Amino acid sequence: MGKILIDGKEYAFIKDYKNNDLYRKSYNSLTKKIYGFDFEQWFQTGYWGNGYIPYSLLDGEDIIANVSISIIDFLVLGESKKYIQIGTVMTDPAYRNQGLVRFLMETVIKEWKNKCDMLYLFANDSVLNFYPKFGFKAVNEYQCSKTITNNNENIVSEKLDMSLGSSRRLVIEKVNNSLSTSISKLTVLNNIGLVIFYSISFMSNNFYYLREQDAIVIAEFEGDTLYLQDIFSPLEVNLDNIIKNISNKEVTTVVLGFSPSDTGSYCVNLLQKDDTTLFVMKDKEDLFQNNKLMFSVLSHA
Repeated sequence: MGKILIDGKEYAFIKDYKNNDLYRKSYNSLTKKIYGFDFEQWFQTGYWGNGYIPYSLLDGEDIIANVSISIIDFLVLGESKKYIQIGTVMTDPAYRNQGLVRFLMETVIKEWKNKCDMLYLFANDSVLNFYPKFGFKAVNEYQCSKTITNNNENIVSEKLDMSLGSSRRLVIEKVNNSLSTSISKLTVLNNIGLVIFYSISFMSNNFYYLREQDAIVIAEFEGDTLYLQDIFSPLEVNLDNIIKNISNKEVTTVVLGFSPSDTGSYCVNLLQKDDTTLFVMKDKEDLFQNNKLMFSVLSHA
């Protein structure tokens, strides 16, 4: 812990304190206040690992501003890369417009800029003018979709109840032993922490098991559209077979939450932003334009 002075007021600066119950509780309280969720259940499962690190400012015993990083290993067009995703950027409303997040952003960038292959973040539309001040540039992402026919009359997938320990153990086994990196141009490696986070929060109802392919599939159905977010299997999988077996007879369109290795049968379109824009550190932006990539949905920390 260190004392720092910002705009004439003294704060304490702390980072990487997940095992401190007092500070973690305050962090979760601020996250709940700003974003409507917290990380406590993730911590209690044991999957808040060393790859997610909050950088925070304290006023007394209360965390009042934060910038977190996620250290994520990717396989990018066949090459291993270490990327740093910045997220959970927040300030208590009573402390805004005092330069607190600016201090934290500068601290994170200084520490990590030369230790990784890319710094990036996702920003909502209300702060699009903020991040260019730190050397970030907004870039487009590209999403693949296609029309499908000849689906199964009977659903062959098994929906998993992620509140059950047996379901969680099955997911952990398949993710940890997955060989399905070959289906994507931009794949997260060693992704179990983020997968577990989504399995107990935003995507808890979207986990399926395809027994024949021995594959965990994260998917969401909206009317006649299948949103296929990710696949994990210890076997080499065929993406078209996965789509066929996870789809029901109502599905006519599949939208992928990742960039497939083979885009030949897909329409590749600009990703609809939905109040979220990708920012990458300057000099890295051509990767997405030149290769028509998107960060997988399950890599968003």
